[in-house]
Amino acid sequence: MRWPFNRFKKQSPAPSRRTIEAIYGMIVTQAREPAFYQVYGVPDTVDGRFDMVLLHLWMVFRRLRSGPDKALPQALFDHFCSDMDANLREMGVGDLSVPKRMQAFGEAFYGRSAAYDRALDEGLEPLARALDKNIYNGGNIESARRLAAYAADALAALACGDRAGPAEDLAFGRFAFPDLAQREQKSGP
Repeated sequence: MRWPFNRFKKQSPAPSRRTIEAIYGMIVTQAREPAFYQVYGVPDTVDGRFDMVLLHLWMVFRRLRSGPDKALPQALFDHFCSDMDANLREMGVGDLSVPKRMQAFGEAFYGRSAAYDRALDEGLEPLARALDKNIYNGGNIESARRLAAYAADALAALACGDRAGPAEDLAFGRFAFPDLAQREQKSGP
């Protein structure tokens, strides 16, 4: 039986599928930028690409946490899980292995998110060390520092545009991840 007083509780409407797909599409598009693999030294492997999706998903989640809509982050995470499930099946992973892999993906996301949040609260160098550990397997601190600087710029870009609120800013494209080519031209050789 449903609790009869739920109708008095104001609930935010579920985010539209279109909104979730738009946000997730921006995340995946940015994570696939060739410069991450050619310039920033991220391994161009399935794991490296997965780590870049997780990094961008973390940044968007960090932004969404400041907003009032708690349904949007959950819907975005659910969409991420559906995408990962579909990718596993497309790669030929058997039905019996998919649940274990999905659990590992969820643990990876939440573990990295917690590590990146803690590290960022302490500064860019701790974030670089966390990125080095998770993305570069502890072997490329210089590239991790560049990636940490990029993440700081991306988080700043995501924080802009509070006109309508975080969900609307993200959903309607009133933000952009930093342009990697432009960043590299500014930093130069």
